[in-house]
Amino acid sequence: MGVRSEYIWFDGQLVPYADAKVHVLTHTLHYGLGVFEGIRAYAQPDGAAGVWRLKEHLQRFLDSIRMCHMPTCPHSLDDLMAAVAETLRANKMTEGYIRPLAFLGDGAMGLGARNNPLHVVIAVWEWGSYLGDDGVAHGVRVKTSTMVRHHPNATLQRAKVVGHYVNNILARYEANDDGYDEAIMLDHQGHVAEGTGENLFIVEQNGRVLTPPGINILPGITRQTIIDLCALDGITVVEQLFGRDALYVADEVFMVGTAAEVTPIKSVDRLPITYSPGPFTKRMQTRYDDAIHGRIPEMTKYITVC
Repeated sequence: MGVRSEYIWFDGQLVPYADAKVHVLTHTLHYGLGVFEGIRAYAQPDGAAGVWRLKEHLQRFLDSIRMCHMPTCPHSLDDLMAAVAETLRANKMTEGYIRPLAFLGDGAMGLGARNNPLHVVIAVWEWGSYLGDDGVAHGVRVKTSTMVRHHPNATLQRAKVVGHYVNNILARYEANDDGYDEAIMLDHQGHVAEGTGENLFIVEQNGRVLTPPGINILPGITRQTIIDLCALDGITVVEQLFGRDALYVADEVFMVGTAAEVTPIKSVDRLPITYSPGPFTKRMQTRYDDAIHGRIPEMTKYITVC
Protein backbone atom coordinates (compact mmCIF):
# COMPACT_ATOMS: atom_id res chain seq x y z
CA MET A 1 0.00 0.00 0.00
CA GLY A 2 1.15 3.54 -0.69
CA VAL A 3 2.21 5.80 2.16
CA ARG A 4 1.59 9.11 0.44
CA SER A 5 -0.20 11.93 2.25
CA GLU A 6 -0.52 15.68 1.87
CA TYR A 7 1.64 16.70 4.85
CA ILE A 8 4.28 15.27 7.18
CA TRP A 9 5.16 16.78 10.55
CA PHE A 10 8.92 17.38 10.51
CA ASP A 11 10.77 18.92 13.49
CA GLY A 12 7.77 20.87 14.63
CA GLN A 13 6.42 22.02 11.26
CA LEU A 14 3.98 20.58 8.76
CA VAL A 15 5.69 20.29 5.40
CA PRO A 16 4.37 19.02 2.05
CA TYR A 17 5.02 15.33 1.47
CA ALA A 18 7.53 16.00 -1.33
CA ASP A 19 9.57 18.35 0.88
CA ALA A 20 10.14 15.91 3.77
CA LYS A 21 13.72 15.04 2.78
CA VAL A 22 16.98 14.04 4.45
CA HIS A 23 20.63 14.05 3.35
CA VAL A 24 22.28 10.87 2.07
CA LEU A 25 24.84 11.16 4.89
CA THR A 26 22.14 10.98 7.54
CA HIS A 27 23.71 8.99 10.38
CA THR A 28 20.71 6.71 10.96
CA LEU A 29 20.66 5.74 7.28
CA HIS A 30 24.17 4.34 7.66
CA TYR A 31 24.07 2.76 11.12
CA GLY A 32 20.42 2.15 12.01
CA LEU A 33 20.37 4.06 15.31
CA GLY A 34 16.87 5.48 15.24
CA VAL A 35 13.55 4.68 16.88
CA PHE A 36 9.97 4.57 15.70
CA GLU A 37 6.39 3.70 16.60
CA GLY A 38 3.38 2.29 14.80
CA ILE A 39 0.03 3.72 15.90
CA ARG A 40 -3.48 3.62 14.48
CA ALA A 41 -6.40 6.03 14.45
CA TYR A 42 -9.95 4.75 14.10
CA ALA A 43 -13.16 6.60 13.35
CA GLN A 44 -15.29 6.83 16.48
CA PRO A 45 -19.11 6.62 16.70
CA ASP A 46 -19.34 10.42 16.35
CA GLY A 47 -17.07 10.38 13.28
CA ALA A 48 -14.02 11.87 15.04
CA ALA A 49 -10.55 10.37 14.77
CA GLY A 50 -9.69 8.35 17.86
CA VAL A 51 -6.04 7.34 18.29
CA TRP A 52 -5.64 4.06 20.14
CA ARG A 53 -3.33 4.17 23.17
CA LEU A 54 -1.51 7.21 21.86
CA LYS A 55 0.04 8.16 25.18
CA GLU A 56 1.51 4.68 25.71
CA HIS A 57 2.95 4.58 22.20
CA LEU A 58 4.57 8.00 22.48
CA GLN A 59 5.91 7.29 25.96
CA ARG A 60 7.60 4.18 24.57
CA PHE A 61 8.91 6.35 21.72
CA LEU A 62 10.54 8.73 24.21
CA ASP A 63 11.78 5.83 26.33
CA SER A 64 13.36 4.25 23.23
CA ILE A 65 15.20 7.51 22.48
CA ARG A 66 16.51 7.54 26.04
CA MET A 67 17.53 3.86 26.07
CA CYS A 68 19.50 4.38 22.85
CA HIS A 69 21.50 7.28 24.35
CA MET A 70 20.26 9.56 21.59
CA PRO A 71 20.07 13.32 22.21
CA THR A 72 17.15 14.39 24.38
CA CYS A 73 13.99 14.82 22.36
CA PRO A 74 13.13 18.54 22.13
CA HIS A 75 9.42 17.72 22.07
CA SER A 76 7.52 16.72 25.21
CA LEU A 77 4.95 13.95 25.40
CA ASP A 78 2.18 16.54 25.21
CA ASP A 79 3.89 18.21 22.23
CA LEU A 80 4.02 14.90 20.36
CA MET A 81 0.40 14.07 21.15
CA ALA A 82 -0.63 17.47 19.79
CA ALA A 83 1.55 16.93 16.71
CA VAL A 84 -0.20 13.63 15.93
CA ALA A 85 -3.58 15.34 16.12
CA GLU A 86 -2.33 18.22 13.96
CA THR A 87 -0.98 15.83 11.31
CA LEU A 88 -4.21 13.84 11.15
CA ARG A 89 -6.26 17.02 10.80
CA ALA A 90 -3.96 18.45 8.13
CA ASN A 91 -4.41 15.28 6.10
CA LYS A 92 -8.18 15.16 6.74
CA MET A 93 -7.89 11.64 8.13
CA THR A 94 -10.17 10.04 10.70
CA GLU A 95 -8.62 6.59 10.21
CA GLY A 96 -5.05 5.73 9.38
CA TYR A 97 -1.63 4.53 10.41
CA ILE A 98 0.68 6.91 12.29
CA ARG A 99 4.46 6.64 12.14
CA PRO A 100 6.60 8.70 14.53
CA LEU A 101 10.31 8.41 13.75
CA ALA A 102 13.36 9.85 15.51
CA PHE A 103 16.68 9.73 13.69
CA LEU A 104 20.18 11.22 13.79
CA GLY A 105 20.92 13.63 10.97
CA ASP A 106 24.08 14.38 9.04
CA GLY A 107 27.19 15.82 10.64
CA ALA A 108 29.83 13.50 12.03
CA MET A 109 30.18 9.96 10.70
CA GLY A 110 31.33 6.84 12.53
CA LEU A 111 30.06 4.74 15.40
CA GLY A 112 31.26 7.17 18.04
CA ALA A 113 29.43 10.22 16.71
CA ARG A 114 27.33 11.71 19.53
CA ASN A 115 26.47 15.26 18.50
CA ASN A 116 24.48 14.87 15.29
CA PRO A 117 21.10 16.57 15.48
CA LEU A 118 18.03 14.58 16.45
CA HIS A 119 15.16 14.89 13.99
CA VAL A 120 11.57 13.88 14.73
CA VAL A 121 9.02 13.05 12.05
CA ILE A 122 5.34 12.10 12.20
CA ALA A 123 3.77 10.68 9.04
CA VAL A 124 0.27 9.30 8.49
CA TRP A 125 -1.19 7.18 5.74
CA GLU A 126 -4.10 4.90 4.97
CA TRP A 127 -3.32 1.27 5.74
CA GLY A 128 -5.69 -1.69 5.69
CA SER A 129 -5.10 -5.20 7.01
CA TYR A 130 -1.36 -5.80 7.38
CA LEU A 131 -1.62 -9.50 6.49
CA GLY A 132 -4.61 -9.08 4.17
CA ASP A 133 -8.36 -9.21 4.65
CA ASP A 134 -8.42 -12.91 3.83
CA GLY A 135 -5.78 -13.56 6.48
CA VAL A 136 -7.83 -11.75 9.12
CA ALA A 137 -10.95 -13.70 8.15
CA HIS A 138 -9.51 -17.17 7.57
CA GLY A 139 -6.01 -17.21 9.04
CA VAL A 140 -2.45 -17.05 7.71
CA ARG A 141 0.18 -19.68 7.05
CA VAL A 142 3.40 -19.25 9.03
CA LYS A 143 6.75 -21.00 9.28
CA THR A 144 9.32 -21.19 12.02
CA SER A 145 12.13 -18.97 10.83
CA THR A 146 15.79 -19.89 10.64
CA MET A 147 16.44 -16.31 11.76
CA VAL A 148 16.70 -16.16 15.56
CA ARG A 149 15.28 -13.37 17.70
CA HIS A 150 17.99 -11.12 19.17
CA HIS A 151 19.53 -12.25 22.46
CA PRO A 152 18.27 -10.07 25.35
CA ASN A 153 21.84 -8.98 26.06
CA ALA A 154 22.52 -8.09 22.43
CA THR A 155 19.78 -5.52 21.93
CA LEU A 156 17.24 -3.45 23.85
CA GLN A 157 14.13 -5.61 23.72
CA ARG A 158 11.79 -2.88 25.01
CA ALA A 159 12.90 -0.31 22.44
CA LYS A 160 11.58 -0.09 18.87
CA VAL A 161 14.92 0.50 17.20
CA VAL A 162 15.22 0.96 13.44
CA GLY A 163 18.23 -1.33 13.01
CA HIS A 164 16.71 -4.20 15.03
CA TYR A 165 14.23 -4.85 12.26
CA VAL A 166 16.78 -6.05 9.69
CA ASN A 167 16.58 -9.44 11.39
CA ASN A 168 12.80 -9.38 11.16
CA ILE A 169 12.83 -8.31 7.52
CA LEU A 170 15.08 -11.22 6.58
CA ALA A 171 12.78 -13.62 8.43
CA ARG A 172 9.76 -12.21 6.58
CA TYR A 173 11.55 -12.45 3.22
CA GLU A 174 12.49 -16.06 3.92
CA ALA A 175 8.90 -16.95 4.85
CA ASN A 176 7.42 -15.25 1.80
CA ASP A 177 9.99 -16.82 -0.53
CA ASP A 178 9.09 -20.23 0.89
CA GLY A 179 5.39 -19.67 0.23
CA TYR A 180 4.25 -18.60 3.70
CA ASP A 181 2.49 -15.43 4.79
CA GLU A 182 4.56 -14.73 7.89
CA ALA A 183 7.32 -16.10 10.11
CA ILE A 184 7.55 -17.01 13.77
CA MET A 185 10.92 -16.31 15.37
CA LEU A 186 12.43 -18.36 18.18
CA ASP A 187 14.81 -16.99 20.78
CA HIS A 188 18.41 -18.10 21.36
CA GLN A 189 17.21 -20.98 23.57
CA GLY A 190 14.59 -22.22 21.11
CA HIS A 191 11.55 -20.71 22.83
CA VAL A 192 8.82 -19.10 20.75
CA ALA A 193 9.32 -15.34 20.71
CA GLU A 194 7.17 -13.41 18.21
CA GLY A 195 6.32 -12.85 14.58
CA THR A 196 8.32 -10.42 12.50
CA GLY A 197 6.01 -7.58 13.53
CA GLU A 198 3.52 -9.19 15.88
CA ASN A 199 3.19 -10.79 19.30
CA LEU A 200 1.74 -14.30 19.69
CA PHE A 201 -0.98 -15.95 21.74
CA ILE A 202 -1.96 -19.61 21.89
CA VAL A 203 -4.98 -21.38 23.34
CA GLU A 204 -4.04 -24.81 24.68
CA GLN A 205 -6.28 -27.86 24.50
CA ASN A 206 -7.15 -27.36 28.19
CA GLY A 207 -8.30 -23.81 27.45
CA ARG A 208 -5.33 -21.98 28.96
CA VAL A 209 -4.28 -18.84 27.10
CA LEU A 210 -0.50 -18.37 26.84
CA THR A 211 1.78 -15.66 25.50
CA PRO A 212 5.59 -15.40 25.70
CA PRO A 213 6.78 -13.16 28.58
CA GLY A 214 8.30 -9.75 28.02
CA ILE A 215 11.86 -11.09 28.08
CA ASN A 216 12.66 -12.24 24.55
CA ILE A 217 10.08 -10.04 22.78
CA LEU A 218 8.99 -6.47 22.27
CA PRO A 219 6.19 -6.23 24.88
CA GLY A 220 3.63 -4.90 22.44
CA ILE A 221 0.89 -2.43 23.23
CA THR A 222 -1.70 -4.47 21.31
CA ARG A 223 -0.51 -7.51 23.28
CA GLN A 224 -1.28 -5.60 26.47
CA THR A 225 -4.69 -4.66 25.09
CA ILE A 226 -5.55 -8.34 24.59
CA ILE A 227 -4.42 -9.08 28.15
CA ASP A 228 -6.58 -6.20 29.40
CA LEU A 229 -9.61 -7.38 27.43
CA CYS A 230 -9.17 -10.89 28.79
CA ALA A 231 -9.03 -9.50 32.33
CA LEU A 232 -12.30 -7.65 31.74
CA ASP A 233 -13.83 -10.97 30.69
CA GLY A 234 -12.42 -12.84 33.68
CA ILE A 235 -9.83 -14.73 31.61
CA THR A 236 -6.27 -15.14 32.88
CA VAL A 237 -3.46 -14.92 30.33
CA VAL A 238 -0.38 -16.86 31.40
CA GLU A 239 2.95 -15.33 30.39
CA GLN A 240 5.16 -18.37 29.93
CA LEU A 241 8.03 -19.62 27.80
CA PHE A 242 7.16 -22.48 25.44
CA GLY A 243 8.65 -24.24 22.45
CA ARG A 244 7.34 -24.46 18.91
CA ASP A 245 5.81 -27.86 19.63
CA ALA A 246 3.23 -26.01 21.73
CA LEU A 247 2.13 -24.28 18.52
CA TYR A 248 1.70 -27.61 16.73
CA VAL A 249 -0.74 -28.99 19.32
CA ALA A 250 -2.55 -25.77 20.29
CA ASP A 251 -6.27 -25.43 19.65
CA GLU A 252 -5.77 -21.83 18.48
CA VAL A 253 -2.84 -19.56 17.60
CA PHE A 254 -3.12 -15.90 16.70
CA MET A 255 -0.93 -12.85 16.15
CA VAL A 256 -1.56 -9.34 17.42
CA GLY A 257 -0.04 -5.96 16.66
CA THR A 258 -0.94 -2.41 15.77
CA ALA A 259 -0.63 -3.20 12.06
CA ALA A 260 -1.83 -6.83 12.19
CA GLU A 261 -4.55 -6.15 14.81
CA VAL A 262 -5.84 -9.68 15.62
CA THR A 263 -4.90 -12.18 12.90
CA PRO A 264 -5.52 -15.94 13.27
CA ILE A 265 -2.94 -18.51 12.24
CA LYS A 266 -4.24 -21.52 10.31
CA SER A 267 -1.02 -23.51 10.00
CA VAL A 268 2.52 -23.60 11.40
CA ASP A 269 5.22 -25.32 9.37
CA ARG A 270 2.43 -26.80 7.21
CA LEU A 271 0.75 -28.39 10.25
CA PRO A 272 -2.86 -27.17 10.43
CA ILE A 273 -4.04 -25.52 13.65
CA THR A 274 -7.12 -27.27 15.05
CA TYR A 275 -9.37 -24.21 14.93
CA SER A 276 -8.67 -21.26 12.64
CA PRO A 277 -10.08 -18.93 13.47
CA GLY A 278 -11.23 -20.53 16.70
CA PRO A 279 -13.91 -19.24 19.05
CA PHE A 280 -11.48 -17.45 21.35
CA THR A 281 -9.69 -15.75 18.45
CA LYS A 282 -13.01 -14.61 17.00
CA ARG A 283 -14.00 -13.29 20.40
CA MET A 284 -10.79 -11.30 20.68
CA GLN A 285 -11.24 -9.93 17.16
CA THR A 286 -14.69 -8.67 18.11
CA ARG A 287 -13.63 -7.35 21.50
CA TYR A 288 -10.62 -5.57 20.03
CA ASP A 289 -12.72 -4.00 17.29
CA ASP A 290 -15.24 -2.84 19.91
CA ALA A 291 -12.45 -1.37 22.06
CA ILE A 292 -10.70 0.64 19.36
CA HIS A 293 -14.01 2.04 18.11
CA GLY A 294 -15.15 3.22 21.52
CA ARG A 295 -17.79 0.58 22.20
CA ILE A 296 -16.34 -0.73 25.48
CA PRO A 297 -16.80 1.89 28.23
CA GLU A 298 -13.91 0.55 30.35
CA MET A 299 -11.51 0.98 27.41
CA THR A 300 -12.47 4.46 26.17
CA LYS A 301 -9.77 5.93 28.44
CA TYR A 302 -7.24 4.61 25.92
CA ILE A 303 -8.71 6.62 23.02
CA THR A 304 -7.37 10.11 22.28
CA VAL A 305 -9.88 12.03 20.19
CA CYS A 306 -8.21 14.29 17.63
